[in-house]
This record gives sequence, structure tokens and C-alpha cells, in this order.
Amino acid sequence: MGTDPGLRRLALGTLLAAYPGPVPPGWAVDLVAEGLAGHTLFGTNVHDPAQVAASTAALRAARPDVLVAIDEEGGDVTRLAHATGSPYPGNAALGAVDDPALTGRVYAAIGAELAALGITVDLAPTVDVNTADENPVIGTRSFGADPARVAAHSAAAVAGLQSTGVAACAKHFPGHGATVADSHHELPTVEASPAVLRERDLPPFAAVVDAGVKSIMTAHIRVPALTGDGPATFSRAVLVDLLRRELGFTGAVITDALEMKGAALAAGGVGPAAVLALAAGADLLCIGARVDAGLVERVAAEIVAALGDGRLDRARVEQAAGRAAALAAGTRAADPSPITPTDLGYAAARRAVRVEGDVAGLGRPLVVRLDAATTIAQGRVPWGLGPHLAGSEEILVLAAEADAAALRARAGERPIVLVGRHLHRLPGGAALVEALTAVHPVVVVEMGWPGRWRPAGARAFVTTYGASHANGRAAAQALGLTP
Repeated sequence: MGTDPGLRRLALGTLLAAYPGPVPPGWAVDLVAEGLAGHTLFGTNVHDPAQVAASTAALRAARPDVLVAIDEEGGDVTRLAHATGSPYPGNAALGAVDDPALTGRVYAAIGAELAALGITVDLAPTVDVNTADENPVIGTRSFGADPARVAAHSAAAVAGLQSTGVAACAKHFPGHGATVADSHHELPTVEASPAVLRERDLPPFAAVVDAGVKSIMTAHIRVPALTGDGPATFSRAVLVDLLRRELGFTGAVITDALEMKGAALAAGGVGPAAVLALAAGADLLCIGARVDAGLVERVAAEIVAALGDGRLDRARVEQAAGRAAALAAGTRAADPSPITPTDLGYAAARRAVRVEGDVAGLGRPLVVRLDAATTIAQGRVPWGLGPHLAGSEEILVLAAEADAAALRARAGERPIVLVGRHLHRLPGGAALVEALTAVHPVVVVEMGWPGRWRPAGARAFVTTYGASHANGRAAAQALGLTP
């Protein structure tokens, strides 16, 4: 016996899939016509604006109310500008400037760009309060470590984004900022009581609910006091009792990617994870980036099987599909139009730069960029000062393998500008910096989460609060290295 067509369509209405390449393959378009809620675009789907607009138009031709989502946070997480780096600073830089009106304008500019390309849901902003300096996955994606500041900027970001007709998705509920593990690779644990969460992690979510956010994304994190041994994505205590009943959220709950180890390993696969998430109160299930027609069909079949064996109640799945449809109905895709370049992001990034020490008269220094691993959320996006330098030599080194004496010899009489991300936890990074600052004039440029570490003996310590194209230009300008 085949799958019941009506139940299959119901199951598809809760799924947010993805496809490879710049052109939606036939199966991706066909699934939309057959009821799939929508697709998420990743960097592999983005070549240029005209191509993206053509892709979203093809999906809308299959069904006008299809959801087209993207992770466009600005800063370190960008899909539209994955080849060059974002022209906008990310949340940490905006939080450092601490001008909520500016945050609203930046997100409105991002939203206008997305709407012009036919994208209807931005899986942003990140509203986690980054209270752990060692956090490997949030960091500069957060507006900061102060709940009140993060709340104010989160609400401004949501208002700016949604003013363009693009739905915002605040993430990652109930708060990923205190983790020291990456949920892409494992299930992080946050040992916090509900009282601590209410004081530290929940104020930004309360603020975005008050601002009318249309969707909220779950976190694949374990909070034993609420979730037991499983992730928040599978917890009714989190998604229903806390988010809906206590905070009063009425929009769509979107899961973080179910292919992530924090969910898939905990459930025994993407299909079982989808069933557990729906049962817990999630509405729209983000499958992930590595998706094909077979995977979508297997997940839909698992949901249908769960309806048959009692793991899922039909009314719950109908409620989820209804909320996904309501999210689609509340967005609008603008007619494709030329995207007007703006200096807004670059001006904002310049306001975020902080200089401790003296950067005057560097001339043409040796610029040393310390290579750093990227997270799955960031992807391989260019970063650093290189594109913005006028005449200065730049080299790339691995901190753990670099030789301080060799770098000094190469620099000669020139000062050294050391550029890195999360230098305090980069293997070999702190040791290399301190070895150089002890014997050579060095300016350190921190383009990640700065933490509390400062190298002894550095001529200056420059913080950009992000590594986007805009942040790189701002740092180069602050050092006097641009044309």
C-alpha cells in the first residue's frame, strides 16, 4: 500500500526542505506543487541576484504561497554575500554601537534586499545572549552579553526586517548563548534553572514576541531542568508551556536543522526527529542543507506512519501545517527589482570599531592573518583586511605552526598587524601573539568575539565585533591602511 495522498500532503505542509545548485531541480518544484511548505536557500543556491530572483519565481510558479527562507544575519553569517562577505556588520557590532534605531535600519535594508529577490522568511535575527566567551557557534552573532541590550536590539531588528514584508525568525529558543559546544556536532547542555533562564536568556524572546515576530526557531540544546535528556526542540515544556503559554507566542515555531547532530543523534535520524519535534509543538521542520527528494519523502512517510501508530495526533499536525500556511500568508515577495547599493552597513561597521592603544603612523605594515576554522553556520566566507589594503603585504599563517622569529624577520623594520578571530581560543593564537608583542611592535585586530583576553605588550588592540566585508573595511580604515 502506498502513502495516503491526503496525509502525505499534510505532512509535506510542515516541511522546509532545500535543494542543491543554483536552479531548483524538477523534484524541488514538484514537491512545492504537491504541498511542501517551502525551501531554504543556502550559499550553493546563490550565484547572483538575477539568478536568485529566477529561482524564487520558479518556486512561486509552482505555488504562490511557497515559503522561501534564508539565513541572512549580516555579519559573519551571510548567504547572499557568501562569495565576498556581507556589506553589513553583524549583531555584535550593532550591539557595540548600541543604537537600536540603526539596528532597525540595517535589518530593514537586509529585508528590502531579500524581498526584492522573492525571499519571504529570514532565519534571523539571532537573539541569544552570549554569556559564554568560549561559545563556538553564537559569539558575534549575538547582540551582546547583557539581556536588556540584546532585548532592545532584537526587537528593533524584528521590526526593521518585518517592515519590508519579510518574516523574521528569532533564534535559538530558549537561548544558545551559554553553550560551549556546537549543536551542529553534538547536543550541548546548559545547566540552568528556569529562574536563571527567565533572567538571562528569555528577555530577548519576550521582547520579540511583543514586537510581533512571526516565527521563532528552536535550539538543539539540552536544559535538564526543562528538557530532561533531550533537546529543547523535542520538549513540550519548552515549546508549549514556556514559549506559548508563558511568553504568549502565537506564530510559527521553526526547528533548527534536523540534520544537525544535536537533533538527529538524539532521535535516531531526521525522520524520527521530525516526529518528536511535531509532537513537542514545532510547526515548521527545517530538514537542513543536504536534502534530496528521497530524504523529503522519507521524512513525510515517517510523519504519516506516526499518525497511524499513535505517535502523532492528526489535530497537532493540522495545527502545525496551519501555522506554516499562516506564516506564508503573512509575508509578501516584492516584484524583482534592482538592488540599490548602500553605505549604511559600512558606516555602521565603522561606528563599532574600538581601538585600545596607538595605531597612528603604521605606514605599510606586514599584515598577518591567522587562519581560523569556520562553523557550519558561517560557512567558508572570505574575511580579513586583505581586500581593503593599499600597498601593505598580507600573509596567511596557521597560528599553531607559525614561527614568531620568522615573522619578525619577514617584517623587518615594519610593524606587524596580527588579524584573527577568537584569538583567545585559537590553538596557538595567544602564544604567538604574546611571543611577537614581547619583541616587536604589534597591533592586534580581533574580528571575533573579543572576550576578556588582552595581550601584554601590544601596541594596540582593535576590536571589530565581526569579520564581515564591512567589518574588514572599517578596521583597515581605523588603521589608516585603505586607499
